[in-house]
Amino acid sequence: MTSCASFESRRIRWCVIASGLIAILALVPAGCGNGGARSQQLSRREVAVPVVVEPVSRKDVPLDIQVIGNVEAYSTISVRSQVTGPLSTVHFREGDYVRKGERLFTIDPSPFEASVRGAEGDLAKSQAQLAQAQAALKRDIAQSKYAQSQATRYTELFRKGIMSRDQTEQMQSGADALSEGLRADEASIKSAEAAVVGAQAALANAKILLGYTKIQSPIEGRTGNLAVKTGNLVNANSQELITINQVQPIYVTFSVPEAHLPAIKQRMAGGKLVVFAAPQDAATGRTDTGVLTFVDNAVDPSTGTIKLKGTFTNSERTLWPGQFVRVTLRLATQSNALVVPSQAVQAGQDGPFVYVVKADNSVESRPVTPGPRIGQDVVIETGLAAGEVVVAEGQLRLAPGMKVRVRDRKEGPASGKEGRVSK
Repeated sequence: MTSCASFESRRIRWCVIASGLIAILALVPAGCGNGGARSQQLSRREVAVPVVVEPVSRKDVPLDIQVIGNVEAYSTISVRSQVTGPLSTVHFREGDYVRKGERLFTIDPSPFEASVRGAEGDLAKSQAQLAQAQAALKRDIAQSKYAQSQATRYTELFRKGIMSRDQTEQMQSGADALSEGLRADEASIKSAEAAVVGAQAALANAKILLGYTKIQSPIEGRTGNLAVKTGNLVNANSQELITINQVQPIYVTFSVPEAHLPAIKQRMAGGKLVVFAAPQDAATGRTDTGVLTFVDNAVDPSTGTIKLKGTFTNSERTLWPGQFVRVTLRLATQSNALVVPSQAVQAGQDGPFVYVVKADNSVESRPVTPGPRIGQDVVIETGLAAGEVVVAEGQLRLAPGMKVRVRDRKEGPASGKEGRVSK
């Protein structure tokens, strides 16, 4: 009985407490919730979001095509020996810059010098034989003239009955034989002359081969890896001794989408197009300037691009064969174009837009048509006017109609920098 009475008293106590809480809640005004929401909305309007702004400006901007290109040697020469023999001397060091005509290698010239001396001896012998044949011809001419005059005299004496027919005919026969001997002498001279010509050719060839023992650079350029060391036997035309790359001038090869081809052809008709090449490491800050000198005769169907080449003087030899560079092909310069910082242009569901700061420090969402990007700026084709101010940083916290407070870039991120709009 005692337990049941205790439980009943606790139940009555909880019921009294619940009734009191319900009465208190009933006294709270019904409009308190809506008033809080309106208070928060008013607070948002009064908050000025700190942003960085930039004015819309006009400037002359270049119309460029930017791609990655590859440096290519103006010409590449594979140096080989034209004679076989031991490599006796190397006159340079690997990687040296050599001039055209500079001595690179020397092949042992001893056997070729001996060949030259032998050819000189053969030439002297042929020349002596020619001189001998010419002397024999002169001798036989003199003898032929004498024999002919004797034959003529014997014929006159025969007519006078002083000489017999037999003696006259013998004398005439001897004169005729000497005349035929002259033809043989002339043939001997021609043979000797041909021998001299052959000996002269052999001597010239021997001298050429001797000259090949001194290998000179055919171009001005930088040497590569030395493939054959001193003392090794070099075989004619079969071993590459070294490769020389001509780097002044030098090519930069790159490809652009075929959609740019009509514009490139149109601009080339008015003059040479300028090409800029900068190393991949932008920290160097160096840019070389050249001109477009080659457009391939066909578009690559597998990539939809066309191959171009720019020629650079490379006076300081900063461009290196095989190097990858950032290439800029300048088509033209657009005068008086509207530009804004590229980070000011945002992507929305309806397309690109910017936040424009109005006179009352509120922002307006303005759709724009962006053009080419030039460095850190972007050209605006439509949607803005010169002198307007756009938000460059802090757009993520903005909505149309919100107030902004202009801050300096040095203040850092916008978080924690909000303030109320002054009234």
